[in-house]
Formats: sequence, C-alpha cells, structure tokens
Amino acid sequence: MTTRPSGRLQGAVVAVAGAAGPAGRAALVHLAEAGATVAAADADATRLADAVDAARQARGDALVTSDTVDLLDLDAARSWAQRIEKEFGRIDGLVHLVGGWRGSKAFAETELAHWALLEKLLIRTVQHTSLAFQAPLCRSGRGRYVLVSAAAAAKPTAGNAAYAAAKSAAEAWTLALADSFHTAGHDNELPAAAVILIVKALVHDAMREERPQAAFAGFTDVKDLAEALVGVWDKPSQEINGTRLWLTPKP
Repeated sequence: MTTRPSGRLQGAVVAVAGAAGPAGRAALVHLAEAGATVAAADADATRLADAVDAARQARGDALVTSDTVDLLDLDAARSWAQRIEKEFGRIDGLVHLVGGWRGSKAFAETELAHWALLEKLLIRTVQHTSLAFQAPLCRSGRGRYVLVSAAAAAKPTAGNAAYAAAKSAAEAWTLALADSFHTAGHDNELPAAAVILIVKALVHDAMREERPQAAFAGFTDVKDLAEALVGVWDKPSQEINGTRLWLTPKP
C-alpha cells in the first residue's frame, strides 16, 4: 500500500464553498498539495467537476470530493456540512470563495437590483455557511472559517456602493462568528478561528493572457491567495481569530 506523503494540512478536512472559479481551483490544488482532504462545492456542476479534476491531477493521491450545493438554501448548506462530517469524521475548515461584483459609473446611477443580487451572493451565503459549519469547526479543535473580502469594504467608492456595503456586511458577520469562538473557548484556548483575507482584486493566468499589457497593480494572484489560505492553519486560533489579513496595501 502506498503511503501518502505528509503535508502542512495532513489529516485535515477542509470544505471550499464557491470552488469552481479561478480562486477556487487554486485553493483546491494548494489544499490538496498540503495534504488536506478537500470537500468542494459550487452551484455549477460542470465547472466544479473541472476544478476537482485539476486538483486530483496536481496531486495524484489527493482526496477531493465534490457536491453541487445551493448555498442560498440554509438547509442545503447544513446538509452539506453534515455529509462531510459523517463521511470524514471531522471538519477543520470552511473556505468561503463565493463571489460576485456589480458597479456603476456614479453613485446616483447605482441600481438597487445590484444590491439585491450581491446581498444573496456575498452576504447570505456567508450567513448560511457560517451557521452550518460553526459547530463542526468548534468540534475540530483547530477549525478555520476563512472569508475572502475586498479593500473596497474599508474605503467604498461612489460607483461601488452596493459591492462595498455587501462586503462590509459579510466581514461584520464573520467577526460575529469569531466572537462565538471566543465564547466557546476556555483558558485562552479557542476551538476555532474566523479569519478575513483582504484583496484589492484577484488576477489569474487567463486574465493576463487576455490583457498582456495590463499591470494589475495591487491585485493578488489566485495562487498567492491559495497559499495564504493554507497559512491560516500555521498560527494558533487565539492569535488569528477575528483578524483581517491584508494581501494588498491598505487603502
């Protein structure tokens, strides 16, 4: 029998929500290469299957599962968490990569339909995954809930009102989750941590190929984001719980 090589996350079970996009694909690969068992979910079954295949090819012995999950349905999110914990016996992380963006040229041109969409994608999915995974993450003893947010939440611009407000609300909700981990802890030992990684925007290889002259100043490569995601397990829960980790200069 082949022995699986050890890694930074050997033995950990990590769920990734919104796994089918470029950031999700990079996250699956890096988590698998770090030795984690990865449970990937997305609403797009075809793109999800491609992302999971890429992670399995990157590390031949990687255990990467996939579920098509509607994270706008709280019961579906809870069922997903229950399936993972039942199958693997634990959940050590939830990485939230569900994204979306809408903007306008000026504040007065903001369409409230944009808010209606972003509230679902950027806030409600955070609410549902955090409620579904909070207890399993506490049971882990080293659980991590990782939200990827945007610098726009700290410094909204006139044409970015809906997006910035949604990101800000998602951050506030995640910090409330962090406080719940403090409540569940004892003797300065926390069972889990909620962490916010902040980027200006993300860039990946296909974007560079499409726009070879673009500088993408301040953007974070999805591979660097994925490495930062893996790194949140390197520090004690009490040190990183409720923190914002900036991957781009503060505005």
